[in-house]
Order: sequence, then structure tokens, then C-alpha cells
Amino acid sequence: MAQQQIAKDDRSIGDLFSELAGETTTLVRQEIALAQTELTQKAVKTGKNVGFLVVGGAIAYAALLAILAAVIIGLGSVIPMWLSALIVGVAVGIIAAIMIFSSLNKLKNADLAPRQTIETLKEDAQWLKKQV
Repeated sequence: MAQQQIAKDDRSIGDLFSELAGETTTLVRQEIALAQTELTQKAVKTGKNVGFLVVGGAIAYAALLAILAAVIIGLGSVIPMWLSALIVGVAVGIIAAIMIFSSLNKLKNADLAPRQTIETLKEDAQWLKKQV
């Protein structure tokens, strides 16, 4: 162990900078691989959630149409059918707008940044400063 330390201490500055450049290159490659992996995982998770949202929305749409038809027919026995359809249509439109804007806000605020990679890049920058 002592001979290895002496051997390391006998290296020239050129050798040290060469080793540092090699280690830095390896570090950058590893960080890029980490970022790709992290972004892929987040994209897959987001894609699955969007898929479930679409399928659930289609099923809910079919159910909603049946329920709305029943409500329009029910109201149509009390008020004119056109007025019944108009009232139900406006109510459903308001509910839809609220749901759409709420979902859009959640998608806009989704955190897709590679947080782990950012943290390790900060650590790597500190390590590189110490090495230089």
C-alpha cells in the first residue's frame, strides 16, 4: 500500500491531468446514462397514467351518455324536451370545463425533471473542484 502511494506521488502533473480527464469523461458518460434512465422511467410512468386516463375517460363517456339520456327524458316529462336537453347540456359543459382545467393544471405542474441526476451532477462538480 505504501509503495502504491509513493508511486502515485511520483506521477507527473501531465499524468495527473490525464487521469483526471479520463475520470471526468467516465463520470460524464455515467451521468448521461443516469439521466437517460431516469427520464425513460418517468416517461413510461407518465405514459401509463395517460393511457389509463384515456381508457377510463372513454368508459365514463359511455356511462355518462346513458345517464344524460335518462335525465333528459325524466326532465322532459315535466318541461319541454328541448329545454330539458339544454339544461342538462349546460350543466355537463360546466362540469367538463372544471375537470379539464383541473387536469391541465396537474399536468403542467408534473415534475418530469431528472432530480437524481441533477443532485449527482452537483456532487460531481464539487468532486471535480476538489480534484483540480
